[in-house]
Amino acid sequence: MTAPPVMWTPSPQRVERANLTAYMRWLHQRYGLSFADYEALWRWSVSDLEAFWASIWGFFGVRASQPYERVLARREMPGAQWFAGAQLNYAEHAFRDRGEGELAISFADERGALEQWSWGRLREETERIAEGLRELGVAPGERVVAFMPNIPEAIAAFLAVASIGAVWSSCSPDFGARGVLDRFAQIEPAVLLAVDGYRFQGRVHDRREVVEQLRAQLPSLRHTVLLSRIGEGDERGGANGTVSWERLRANRADLAFVQLPFDHSLWVLYSSGTTGLPKAIVHGHGGILVEHLKKLHLHLDAHAGDRIFWFTTTGWMMWNFLVGCLLTPASIVLYDGSPVHPDPDALWELAARAGITCFGTSAGYVASCMKQGVRPAQGRDLSALESVGSTGSTLAPEGFDWVYDQLGADTWLFSTSGGTDVCTAFLGGCPLLPVRRGELQCRALGAKVEAFDEQGRSVIGELGELVITEPMPSMPLRFWNDPDDVRYRESYFSVYPGVWRHGDWIEITERGSATLHGRSDATINRGGVRMGSSEIYRAVLALPQVQDALVVDVEGWMPLFVVLREGDALDEGLKASIKRRVREDCSPRHVPNEVFAVRAIPRTRTGKLLEVPVKRILLGTPPEQAASREALADADALQPFIALAAERAAAPQRGATQV
Repeated sequence: MTAPPVMWTPSPQRVERANLTAYMRWLHQRYGLSFADYEALWRWSVSDLEAFWASIWGFFGVRASQPYERVLARREMPGAQWFAGAQLNYAEHAFRDRGEGELAISFADERGALEQWSWGRLREETERIAEGLRELGVAPGERVVAFMPNIPEAIAAFLAVASIGAVWSSCSPDFGARGVLDRFAQIEPAVLLAVDGYRFQGRVHDRREVVEQLRAQLPSLRHTVLLSRIGEGDERGGANGTVSWERLRANRADLAFVQLPFDHSLWVLYSSGTTGLPKAIVHGHGGILVEHLKKLHLHLDAHAGDRIFWFTTTGWMMWNFLVGCLLTPASIVLYDGSPVHPDPDALWELAARAGITCFGTSAGYVASCMKQGVRPAQGRDLSALESVGSTGSTLAPEGFDWVYDQLGADTWLFSTSGGTDVCTAFLGGCPLLPVRRGELQCRALGAKVEAFDEQGRSVIGELGELVITEPMPSMPLRFWNDPDDVRYRESYFSVYPGVWRHGDWIEITERGSATLHGRSDATINRGGVRMGSSEIYRAVLALPQVQDALVVDVEGWMPLFVVLREGDALDEGLKASIKRRVREDCSPRHVPNEVFAVRAIPRTRTGKLLEVPVKRILLGTPPEQAASREALADADALQPFIALAAERAAAPQRGATQV
């Protein structure tokens, strides 16, 4: 097939400045290794795992009070054992070599004012919180959970927890009590850090009642600490027996970093939990440290003076990823609030005010800007902006067009894919490679991503299952309360023993770039012709009337659900236009049997489509078994699908015909 057009090529100056260039020169000087291009470097990184990860350790000067005995003592998956014997602390690497006056964090919320924290202030806050936690009796290995928004205090609290060897976990305060309990109750926390409320879309949301429910239903809690964000808390002594934030941080002691085994638990992240309890995914200090040092320096290309932003909440792995940017010389930019309040330009206005150099967002946000006619550079100075990152779902080729039309040809756009499971992107950006329309630039160093065909053979230039065939240090240590790793193995290794199956369709090109085609467990198979749902969405969303869409294949019946632009109606003419667009852009076999208009498409809080749960509901699975409403961004979005399932049960002959 003809390669997509090149939309960006790094300048010679950009290549010369890149951290990846410095790393390759270091490899040559230190070990005599030379590589013709990035693809050759990648192949070495996934074939000689021990040498590659040892080089990451050496290049970034990882500090360990005890050296490692061997890079990879056990290679099998699951159960790979990395850097056995090493003793270190993740938080120590965030604070090393920092000047007191250097910028660490810029922060804004919907009220508009831009606040800045220096490294000196961040260190002091971290010292105070760490001392407060020690006074509360928190010991290494105990869990400290946070019900907090994306604010600097949450960053300081995480670093404090990591510094004393406790285990961090967080949820955004927009979660309901049930969703929080489904997560935190699994790990039996000793301390809850919470806020009294938050602001979103111009409104104040009081969360004190939810905090009380959490206190009542988490029997392991010894202490609850309350930070006042909406002016309702008692800063002197807390309310209802809670400890106030001011009391927690009342005393200060020099920051000390407990030295821990490489695989000591750092944090617990959670899968979306669309069916059953969310998976409680445990990552280690060392594995996350070396992965984020690699990813954020070499692939994100973070430098001194950079200001890195990613729109996220504390309930999404991208928050942890953004915190990881503090391992680089760059500073980070936080935003707490709605991305479209008071208008769809809100985040672009933040980019101008904060001097953001790397603007991280989601494919959904880019698509929304396209649909709403947002013009980021109109009337504001975005001259500092050098790169745009996109994740969460596949960025359509039209999204590439929009970014370059609006932000200019000098913008490095990198679409990425990875997951909560590994807390990184294993496909994504490379500052040395061109950007082609609709493609992810490369497979990340140290990530042996392959495409498997139906026979389990690695293929190039063909659609296949996305698999990882060699271990990575940031793969989960385990799932919490998962005896003998039963659920862990079922989640990733049940299809190909010893090989990680991620659950996406991928095509890897001969150039080493890649395209994603949606979830492999939501494939549309019509008359033996497989197609990823993302291709159908691309066709349908090209119509200006369609704002969002979801398609499933239910035993030969393929319904398409669309959210329409305000003022538009799903009449016969629009239905015909939708079907014609799918026929022309995809195939006649993949034209939907029926098209339905719905108010909202069900998505997780991180924006992922609930294709499989919707399919299960339409096949007759009870809704409470198919999807957890607490995992949804909009719990009511499932109602039309539940109603349609009831209608199908009453008239089962509906939908038996295949186009």
